[in-house]
Amino acid sequence: MPENLPPCPACSSAYTYEMGALLVCPECGHEWAPASADADQVTADTAIRDAVGNVLTDGDTVTVVKTLKVKGSPTGIKAGTKVRNIRLVDGVDGHDIDCKVDGFGSMQLKSSVVKKA
Repeated sequence: MPENLPPCPACSSAYTYEMGALLVCPECGHEWAPASADADQVTADTAIRDAVGNVLTDGDTVTVVKTLKVKGSPTGIKAGTKVRNIRLVDGVDGHDIDCKVDGFGSMQLKSSVVKKA
């Protein structure tokens, strides 16, 4: 059963094979990760976006677009609150931003309730 493996990026040989997590060329000995060829496509599909569609990155400053209720606090986070120096994480229940909010401390937010500032 033939596999559709990409040719070697060093010598363009069609005789590449898989060895563990790497692809190997038997003619020139070049080894590479198969994901490196599709890295741009993967990052474009898995990028975390804000409420209006802007791509978020670590260290960005965002603005909360709707008032959020916070457990244990009589007041929530009001719309328009700026949050600086965010960190993107794989959180629980869609919470993919780790940050510190002034007056509330460290917490996680969903990217759908913030806008890049």
